[in-house]
Amino acid sequence: MLGVLPLDVKILDASYHDRMRDEVDELLEAWGSERPDLDLAPVAVFSRVSRLARRLELARRDAFAAHGMEQWEFDVLAALRRAGAPYELSPGRLLRETLVTSGTMTNRIDKLSARGWVERYPDPDDRRGVIVRLTTEGRTAVDAAFAALLDAEHALLEAIPERDRARLAALLRQLLAPFVDR
Repeated sequence: MLGVLPLDVKILDASYHDRMRDEVDELLEAWGSERPDLDLAPVAVFSRVSRLARRLELARRDAFAAHGMEQWEFDVLAALRRAGAPYELSPGRLLRETLVTSGTMTNRIDKLSARGWVERYPDPDDRRGVIVRLTTEGRTAVDAAFAALLDAEHALLEAIPERDRARLAALLRQLLAPFVDR
């Protein structure tokens, strides 16, 4: 069984397939031999997506660790940074941005505050509420970690020509669209 070809690639010679083989091609051949009655097209896509997700996870961990940061710390700090000046959100909004429970978020804010990366302020619109604000130190830390993350992600994309990256992003968006707001 032939593996799935990169986007918009035409085979110019017979050796192309041999040069671009990966472990998923071997997996597909083995399954194709054992179960020729099955359509293995999803395996060709999702086994590669799964392997890429693991490589991305490792690259993210390394990029953040190089800046003394855990992924969860980056997630909270990045949500605040993306909010724009003055880089603040309510804990409830941070919950929605990071998809964690309120108890988990309280714990995370406490730890980030202890590191000097965020501060709590009374919510001017709700006497019982607080606002979480990114400190200058937190902004410096998240900006550095984000730059390292982008470097790592660019490295993961090196094998794909820039002209094909937008098409890949569009195809992945199309694949993910049915799961939005679930």
